[in-house]
Amino acid sequence: MPASLRPVPGSLALLFTLVAGLSAPAAAQTQRMTDAPAVIPSPEEFFGHVMGADRQLVRWDRLVEYYELLGEASDRIDVRNVGPSTQGRPFLVVFVSSPENLADLDRIQSLNARLQDPRGASDEQIETAIDEGKAVVVQSYGLHSTEVAGSQTPPEVLWEMATRDDEAMARILDETVSILIPAFNPDGNHIVTDWYDRWVGTEFEAAQLPELYHPYIGHDNNRDAFMQNTVESQYGATILFRDWVPQAYVDHHQMGAYGARMYVPPYAEPIRPEGDPLVWREMAWYGAHIAYGLEQEAREGIVNAAVYSGWGHFGFHWITPFHNIAGMLTESASAQLATPLYVHPEQLTGSRQLPEYEAQTTFPNPWPGGWWTIRDIVINQRIATFQTLDIAAKNREMVLRNAYLKSSRQVERGLQGDVKAYLIPAEQHDPLTAAKMVGKLLGQGVEIRQSREAFTHEGRVYGAGSWIVTTAQPKRGVIRWLLERTFYPQNSYTRNPDGSPIRPYDMSGDVLAEFMGVRVDPVLTPVEVSSTVVEGDGFQLVADGGFVERGPEGFHIVGTANDAFHAVNLLWDAGVTVHRFVQDHGPHAAGDFWVPDAPDALVAEIAASTGVDFRAMGVDAGDDYAPVATRERVGLFQRYWGGNMDEGWTRLLLEQFGFAYETVRDADILGGRLRERFDVVVLPDDGLARMTGDWSQPEAYPDEFRSGFGRAGIEALEAFVEAGGTLVTFAEAGDLVIDGFGLPVRNIVDGVPTTEFWAHGSTLRVNVDTDHPLGWGMPDEALVVFFGANQVYEVERSGDGQAYHRVADYVSRDVLRSGQLDGEGLIADRAALLAIDHGDGQVVMIGFRTQHRAQTHGTYKFLFNALVGTE
Repeated sequence: MPASLRPVPGSLALLFTLVAGLSAPAAAQTQRMTDAPAVIPSPEEFFGHVMGADRQLVRWDRLVEYYELLGEASDRIDVRNVGPSTQGRPFLVVFVSSPENLADLDRIQSLNARLQDPRGASDEQIETAIDEGKAVVVQSYGLHSTEVAGSQTPPEVLWEMATRDDEAMARILDETVSILIPAFNPDGNHIVTDWYDRWVGTEFEAAQLPELYHPYIGHDNNRDAFMQNTVESQYGATILFRDWVPQAYVDHHQMGAYGARMYVPPYAEPIRPEGDPLVWREMAWYGAHIAYGLEQEAREGIVNAAVYSGWGHFGFHWITPFHNIAGMLTESASAQLATPLYVHPEQLTGSRQLPEYEAQTTFPNPWPGGWWTIRDIVINQRIATFQTLDIAAKNREMVLRNAYLKSSRQVERGLQGDVKAYLIPAEQHDPLTAAKMVGKLLGQGVEIRQSREAFTHEGRVYGAGSWIVTTAQPKRGVIRWLLERTFYPQNSYTRNPDGSPIRPYDMSGDVLAEFMGVRVDPVLTPVEVSSTVVEGDGFQLVADGGFVERGPEGFHIVGTANDAFHAVNLLWDAGVTVHRFVQDHGPHAAGDFWVPDAPDALVAEIAASTGVDFRAMGVDAGDDYAPVATRERVGLFQRYWGGNMDEGWTRLLLEQFGFAYETVRDADILGGRLRERFDVVVLPDDGLARMTGDWSQPEAYPDEFRSGFGRAGIEALEAFVEAGGTLVTFAEAGDLVIDGFGLPVRNIVDGVPTTEFWAHGSTLRVNVDTDHPLGWGMPDEALVVFFGANQVYEVERSGDGQAYHRVADYVSRDVLRSGQLDGEGLIADRAALLAIDHGDGQVVMIGFRTQHRAQTHGTYKFLFNALVGTE
């Protein structure tokens, strides 16, 4: 068993105290395990109410106490603390199986690994793994914390698994290893529970949270499976992609309140191809059994093959099919947090592939309306949990044989397919970001080799240290989607009859290499060079630490690396003076950094931690070429109204690279001292009405959690710019400048029908003015992610056209790199990033999310450059 999965310290004293406190009738009603050391209290006995009781939420700290108790009292349950959450709470993973299986987990894990990657195994070894292995099923709950039932369901599930002695449970325990993640976001459970408990019994009882329910990224936490920016994602990925690679995975969620009562697998159309066909059949198979069990229990309103398409973002349940895992989702209709909701029949509507709220083959038993409670959701999730385990246990041998078939066939497809490998050259515009991308692939459990020496392949020269990713491995599907150009399907599942696009569930493509700005070459012939396997978990991989060579004038840091900014921020933290080249000078390019002097130990430490090279500086460049760089005072705007995920992602990114910032709220903007306090103010992607407060539901929140800076705030921000400040806007936040500053700038895609322009979730090509300070360190051509209400700019005729600088323009033709694009001609040669001189300051309008979900490393420098000044 991996050392990182260590047991949680338990408390037998707590157990005996609780048992002693049970009333005689309660104790008599509590089932006793055959070999258990003591009576195990039910959740109702422990918490004082059934899970999912009206207006009752159990907080994570109390849930942890109960799980510790179960782990101590039951030899069927092994509770492990894999580490702290973002805010320092225990992140638990619970293993459930028979005592004999739990005692033999290392061997079961080894047998499972042989089936998930059978390369080099003999037929006899495969048959042994099938005969003696166990079906491994991972299920997770509570990822989205306002979907409150998720964290409330596992106590009932685990108590039943600890205490039931019927034939069905015995089979589950004997034939499966069940791995539960009982709260994928422990911090969010605390945040939401505390909020709800504060207002229960008042007019704001059902008010939605005013802030993000993950400290950084809120609802986007399930968009992080392929990048693994958060520690919670890393824990989940370790279980799913590396240490266990289960045969099935179910992520239990909630959805809107006014449709079907529960969605169960399989997904609706369209699907994303390149997974083994068996994985899609398995999803339908598991989903049918889940639906069957729900119908047996007279649970109404169950739909499958609807609502959620098979092509979604690369979150955990949507990327797992390409790991040869039956990656599935359940979605239960929500109540009002833990408050019951009454739904009238006419309020019930259909959805994707459920065109009307009427009976159909995938929805044979519509719910008629009425009261809907959190207890209803707990019941449905509990049934879905056990039905998944039941069918896996009854068909253990078939499930394991299918695991072998899926993985071995993907290897064969790699051997026989057109693309034999992907080569990642050592020579990159930003080599450290390329190394980080390799780390992301390692986090997926992808096998990567690194060349020992330079070589030539298919007419291209690759330097020593280039990476080789063969497609002849079980994770071929993961590799293909993360590294190769992608086109979103165009058919009746993605287009309405009038030709207008049907919005993808999230992204049209999730091409990691494009997001990160890394060159990757698909090759059509096998790569046969001397190489070594790259080791490590990949979460923090950098290129072996940078080298250090002091010159007569100190150190030179190349500005093409994102991590150059991290190194500079660390130098500033230590009080070191840094200069920046503002024009090319000999071997030094505009945007490079010069460090005249710094302690050797500090430089060595920063080089080792960031991977940045500190090169010898041979000549004094002088202030004409390299004035002193300044650490700008940065303010990042944050509002209420549920929080803004783009703001949270921006905070996370700034902290990852060591940028100092302060959170700016309405009072700061309206207080009249913006320019005294800040050099740069950043407005994340957001609607103007959400920022100003001019939207339709402010009464839904208590007074102290209503926000909006109104027209006065717009005027204050303009005054900040005119006084010499820099205002940076991402995407839709550009409306504040367009509507509020009276500048001759137009968003040319605003209001354009989707039949004429559409590019949702796509990567598009732009030309970059690398002579402009905002473009320093960027390549001449880059890829940007276009998402949602992103903007494209046109400068209208005016007498001061020289004040408008087009830093990035969409290319003239073939704008689309991956995803989908209608209306290329509308945006070709138009501005994607506009810098405007206004008064004594500057407005930087970035029409896209330059830091989209802390994934688009290839465009980070557009933001970073705005946060570094010169004297």
